[in-house]
Amino acid sequence: MKKLVLSTILGSTFMVSCGPKSTAVSGPKFTSAEHLAQGKTVFENSCNRCHKLPDPAKHDDQGWIKTLSRMAPKAKLNDEQHQMVYDYLISVNKK
Repeated sequence: MKKLVLSTILGSTFMVSCGPKSTAVSGPKFTSAEHLAQGKTVFENSCNRCHKLPDPAKHDDQGWIKTLSRMAPKAKLNDEQHQMVYDYLISVNKK
């Protein structure tokens, strides 16, 4: 029984450590028009590859943090792109 519990714990740790990585966004960072335009471009080009673009009003700031933390690795966004997409979405969403 101890071996089963230990192997389950180690297996879970391995899966977590080998999963996609994305730095969590905790709030806005980029506010310049240039960065927001880049965020819009990344959002439109990256997210649209797999699904219809969601309405920015779909989530509030915290909802976008959760959603992008899950989706950014799938879209292969680097940390800066992830942040710019988040900043763009919250800039057009005044929820």
